[in-house]
Amino acid sequence: MSILDTVTPDNATGEVAEIYGQIRQAWGHVPAAIQVFSANPFLLRHQWEYYGSIMQHPTLSLPLTACIRMLVSQAGSCDYCIDMNAGMLINVAGWTPDEVAATRADFNDSPLSAPEKLLLGLVLKATRDARSVSTADLAMARGAGWSDSDILDAVNHGARMVAGDIVISGFKVERDF
Repeated sequence: MSILDTVTPDNATGEVAEIYGQIRQAWGHVPAAIQVFSANPFLLRHQWEYYGSIMQHPTLSLPLTACIRMLVSQAGSCDYCIDMNAGMLINVAGWTPDEVAATRADFNDSPLSAPEKLLLGLVLKATRDARSVSTADLAMARGAGWSDSDILDAVNHGARMVAGDIVISGFKVERDF
């Protein structure tokens, strides 16, 4: 699964088993990308709680957050995350493979709404060159209806994805879907 020693669902005990049970109940299985965090139960719990909060975000849609993950991971060359999120867009959000391919080529060609595309562009700008983000970028996002909390949550999600890509690629997490 990974070059890091991790706890498999079949061997989990204690806190790791408890968290894996919650993940299984929500998703039906425990993805390898989450199992990698079992080397530290604190980080596993933190990661799982974060996923729960972003998946139930009141204003950032599932297609928007999946696009953030997919396109940030594309820039970081994390094939696991690219494919996982492309699959989520197809299987959960109902996008076609052509829509996903178009989004990967140019996010402005995605089925996202105009305000979502604007926020996605801001996230990509921030994760690729954080110093280039300006007050004008924030003013545009606010003008599109996004609150400062939404903007922070979206950019934080992108930044966390950069870290996730490093963990998943660095520890050679194998595709399990």
